[in-house]
Amino acid sequence: ATTLLRTWVDVEVEKQNRDLLASMNNRARLQLRLQQTVEGLSVAAVSYYVVGLIGYVAKGASIFGHAFAPEVITAASVPVAILLVWGGVRRVRQMHSEPGKLAGE
Repeated sequence: ATTLLRTWVDVEVEKQNRDLLASMNNRARLQLRLQQTVEGLSVAAVSYYVVGLIGYVAKGASIFGHAFAPEVITAASVPVAILLVWGGVRRVRQMHSEPGKLAGE
């Protein structure tokens, strides 16, 4: 009877552990989705500010009589800024995902 009771308790504990692990797995999946969403929004936000800064520089440089209009320079900088920021975020993510790799190595 004791062995039967112990087996029943062990089975119940294993069910609880299985449910707990499933819950933790679900939370980790949700956190990953949230992190990816935040990274995407970060790329958009940082790119927006970088393009804004480039626009200010282009407007300031126009007083020296450059051949290009500041709007053209700003518009041309959009894809470049997005690619550079996206590449930077991807590089940081890869550095953090590789175990034992520090930023300076």
